[in-house]
Amino acid sequence: MKVILLTVGKTNEIYFKNAISEYQKRLKFYLQFEIEELPELKNTKSLSEEQQKQKEGELILKCLVDSDDVILLDDKGAEYTSMQFSSFMEKRMAAGARRLVFVVGGPYGFSESVYQRATGKLSLSKMTFSHQMVRLIFVEQLYRAMTILRGEPYHHE
Repeated sequence: MKVILLTVGKTNEIYFKNAISEYQKRLKFYLQFEIEELPELKNTKSLSEEQQKQKEGELILKCLVDSDDVILLDDKGAEYTSMQFSSFMEKRMAAGARRLVFVVGGPYGFSESVYQRATGKLSLSKMTFSHQMVRLIFVEQLYRAMTILRGEPYHHE
């Protein structure tokens, strides 16, 4: 199974880029993982929030294939401990989908069409984080989940 983190916009801050890159390197030992960055929309001042979500949604949906298992990183999603997230990953990997795609939307969230396409929603916290920080937190938690599944000492109870 390939795990993809699909994001609207790029990670600009060098300290986030470096940390994300470190976890991407570590993840290579456990699974196929990549980050796909969609470009941010241009001239958004002339668009309403709903129009912006719609246009971003079209870009997101173009990146997906019918067989993808799509999980939205959404503040209304399920919250897990690291141990629970590792179990979630184990079940998803055993389910046999070729690609598990986690999606970080734009500043206003997702369009209704993206919500309809999703197979699940995941919240990283009740707190609000910048989109760049969400990417880092997600890749760290994915790495932690893989080490938990392998019984490695990265995670302590």
